[in-house]
Amino acid sequence: MIDLLAKIFKALNSDSNPWQIAFAVGLGFIMGMSPFWSPHNLIVLLAAFIFRIHLATFWIAVAGFSGIAYMVDPYADNLGYQILTHSDLQQTWTALYQSDFWRFTKFNHTVTLGMLVISIVAFIPVVVFFRILVSQYRAHILTWFNRLKIMQLLKASKVYEKYQSLP
Repeated sequence: MIDLLAKIFKALNSDSNPWQIAFAVGLGFIMGMSPFWSPHNLIVLLAAFIFRIHLATFWIAVAGFSGIAYMVDPYADNLGYQILTHSDLQQTWTALYQSDFWRFTKFNHTVTLGMLVISIVAFIPVVVFFRILVSQYRAHILTWFNRLKIMQLLKASKVYEKYQSLP
């Protein structure tokens, strides 16, 4: 866990693109908010491995948002129930549930459907928010932190050399 955090700080302090970190958090948001063993998480995991994102940030985001998801569960359950019981969608859900593929997706589960809808709707705002957060961190906090005397002493130590040698 400490190695993951060190890699995240290394990515935040590096010259890597802030969008890579932001999209890692966004994909981690989708995967962390929905029930972990949901089939759509395989697509999110595949996207995380295909696109160039920071994987340590992705896994920390999955863990972090999984903890937050329990607070959102009642709202997701209500939203999923509203979508599944909407009178105009009854025939659609019935037709989809007749197929093995759609039964496999578990969209008949109210929390799964509700969390997926919430996470897809919130994906772009989460990505943009974390992109701005990373940029502001690099522009203000990192420059201030590097000017501290203790940081200059720490950079001269062997601990910092070990930190710099992380992949």
